[in-house]
Parts: sequence; structure tokens; C-alpha cells
Amino acid sequence: MPFHLDRAVEVLESTPRAIESWLLGLSDEWLAANEGPDTFSPLDVLGHLIHGEETDWIPRARIILEHGEARSFEPFDRFAFRRAQAGVPLSRLVATFARLRADNLRALRALDLQPAHLALRGTHPALGTVTLEQLLSSWVVHDLGHLAQTARVMAKQYREDVGPWREFLPVLDRH
Repeated sequence: MPFHLDRAVEVLESTPRAIESWLLGLSDEWLAANEGPDTFSPLDVLGHLIHGEETDWIPRARIILEHGEARSFEPFDRFAFRRAQAGVPLSRLVATFARLRADNLRALRALDLQPAHLALRGTHPALGTVTLEQLLSSWVVHDLGHLAQTARVMAKQYREDVGPWREFLPVLDRH
């Protein structure tokens, strides 16, 4: 499916509801589970998504629109959320993510992007030249990837408990 802004927004709007539905009410054991050092738990995924809303997608879109390739994006620290959100209750994190995402989607709509805007270029500190379309597409895929990661990490908590069904449950052996 080629990129279309309205289709992208459909996914971006749904992510906060998916996170809320999956995580609110779960025990700490589900929320804290991960796949080892430097991996994300479901709670970490939420913190990471919040940090992205604050520092990544819309700020980078604005850099592309205002400066093009002349100004590089700020590097993104994928673990910065750990300092800022330590000890914050899950319900507050879920509400913060929903609010920030709604604000960012309003900001995205306010940019009134036309097809020509999507070809505008910016400079990523590690990837080099990128387009606005690639940035916005990546925002969607980033959400979907972290939803899949959350499901995978949670599924792996019962990896040994499923017994012989494991051979029919490939999510348990993927990373």
C-alpha cells in the first residue's frame, strides 16, 4: 500500500487506545517483563512512545518543513524515558501518551501537508537524507513494531508453559 497521510493517521490515532486496552489493569509482572538487557518491557514501550511524541516525530517534521537538509535532527535517545518517567503510575503514563498523540495529530493536520511536501528532505544524524514521507511512514511502522514487540514480550512469559503447542506458536521464538 503506498503512503497516504489519511491511512497513516488511522493507525496513529488507534495506538493510544491499543496501549490502554492492553496494559491498564495488568499486574507488574506483565508490565515489567522483557527479553533481556537493553530490551523493552511493555511499560518501557509506553515510556519510549511518550518520549517519541515529545521529541521525535512532529519536531522532526517541522525541521524538514522549516530548514530542509540544512539542519540535522537532534539524535534520539531511545532510553531517555527511563529517567523522566521512573515511578510514574501507569494510568498517568497512558493518559499522557493519549494526550501527546492527540496534540501531535492536531499539529500534523495543522501543517496542511500537500503531496509536494512529502518529498521534502531532512537530515537524520545516522541515516543521512530522508524525506518527510519516510519520516511519517516510519512513525506508523514504529507504532506497529512496538505493538508487536509488546505482544511478543507478553507471549514469551508463557513460553515454557504452552508445552508441545510451542511448535505452532512462532511468536515465542522470534526476537
